[in-house]
Amino acid sequence: MNHYVVTETAVIDAPLGRVWDVISRTDRYAEWVAGAIEVTDHHGVATVGKTYAERNRTLGPLKTDSVWTVREIDPLKRRVDTGTGFAPLQDVTNTFEFRPVQSPDGRDTTEMTYQVEYTIPLGPLGLLLDSIQQPAMRAGMRTSMANLNTLIRSEDSGTGRR
Repeated sequence: MNHYVVTETAVIDAPLGRVWDVISRTDRYAEWVAGAIEVTDHHGVATVGKTYAERNRTLGPLKTDSVWTVREIDPLKRRVDTGTGFAPLQDVTNTFEFRPVQSPDGRDTTEMTYQVEYTIPLGPLGLLLDSIQQPAMRAGMRTSMANLNTLIRSEDSGTGRR
């Protein structure tokens, strides 16, 4: 069985507490997660042991339904969810990690690391499939973090936050 870990990092132009507020809302994932078409079932604020469901885009025109379980929450630092519904990917784990950082001009910003771990059980065929899907996964992770940044900045500019 082939095990993979894909990691991308970005700086979100908002204080850590603000970023945490948005990523903790499972009902808002379709607003910023690149592959999420809609959240079909949720429990609001992420809670360990609770599940939420999404309709997702996968490769090309393919779509899938996924179910995620919140496994770990270390407030303002780390969140871990496991997901099903991404065949041939199995044992899918999403990890979001956060660290407060200062922008060059002294503003509070947040470094976000987005990591996905998974297995593909198809031997050499799994290696080939991963070589096709991993670039799209990385691009989706980067797009998701850029979307999160845009969403927060848009909401905060409308309310006068900064």
